[in-house]
Amino acid sequence: MATFKCRVVSAREELYAGDISVLVAAGHDGEIGILAGHTPLITLLRPGTLRLKNAEGSEEIIYVSGGVLEVQPNIVTVLADSAERAHDLDEAKIAEARRAAEQLLANQNNTVQTNAALAALAESVAQLQTIQKYKNLA
Repeated sequence: MATFKCRVVSAREELYAGDISVLVAAGHDGEIGILAGHTPLITLLRPGTLRLKNAEGSEEIIYVSGGVLEVQPNIVTVLADSAERAHDLDEAKIAEARRAAEQLLANQNNTVQTNAALAALAESVAQLQTIQKYKNLA
């Protein structure tokens, strides 16, 4: 299978740099898959899983909290707001954050609190889904 260069970076670090054959990301309007020769594009990412498959078939799973995906003829770049490798995510901490967000929703007082709680809930759910996808690979 044909490969292409890929870089995944956040403000903190470069999480991946190398050749891959497939990239699957949580695009703003739904899941998007990229193969070699994909049409150039720029799209927003929502919180979710970034799956990278190299030419040998092994996968790297990364959680991104959002960002931008840019496809150029020979390279795909992911500029993540924040990102973390799936094996580094703390499931217990994320589950606690989810419970706290649900508690905030139950005790909401205004629109600002509701929006913050919904954003926190969406992020924790996306992180838990990323962990689940990582566990399914193992």
